[in-house]
Amino acid sequence: MPDWRGLVRQRLTGIQLKEHEAAEVIEELADHLEDAYRSFLRKGLLEEECVQEVLREVSSWRDLRAEIESSRKREPAMNKRVSQFWFPAFLTLFLSQVALMLIQEFGPRDYLSPAASHPRMLPQNAVFAAWLVTLPLIGALGAYLSGRAGGHAKSIFAAVTFPVLPFLALVLIGLPLALIFDDHVARGFSIPLFFVAFSAWVVFPAMALVAGGWHLFHLRPWSGRSQVSGI
Repeated sequence: MPDWRGLVRQRLTGIQLKEHEAAEVIEELADHLEDAYRSFLRKGLLEEECVQEVLREVSSWRDLRAEIESSRKREPAMNKRVSQFWFPAFLTLFLSQVALMLIQEFGPRDYLSPAASHPRMLPQNAVFAAWLVTLPLIGALGAYLSGRAGGHAKSIFAAVTFPVLPFLALVLIGLPLALIFDDHVARGFSIPLFFVAFSAWVVFPAMALVAGGWHLFHLRPWSGRSQVSGI
């Protein structure tokens, strides 16, 4: 595996940025080149051919260095974090919640027996299945927006999985509090039920979101020269 960080650091020697900004640029660009390298490997190219194809992504390192310096002066770091993470993260969270509410209101309904225990802890099967179907599309949108703004793999993954955080907090924080203060919840609690609820509200939604985001991330319509120049 080529040392992409070392290569980028060498090619961008003399870049007029603060030390922490230069380190961030080097890491982001190295991640982009490594992603492109792995993409070419998956296409069946030899390692040397992959390196050559990746290096062709940058026609002029001098021009790229100048463009990075100019774009960094125009765009504050906060704006970059907003466009790469916060905006796609909260958009995916909003859309996933809206989809769940709409499906609960207008979608299919399961018969819920009055004698069924813990109806609030576990989702209805029909609602849950319909909601899961929408999540890959929402995850793909989050990945597209984060990647389009120049986000690297960590930012894209965090933005895509952000919608499960409220459910994770509910299971890890809300449930223990309910066990302490609500006798009804405490009497009906069991370890298997906890794992089923955790899977239903956290694991499966996260997998659905990542499935859509991962697929679009590897298709990467923003890859190539636009990806490199958009840092």
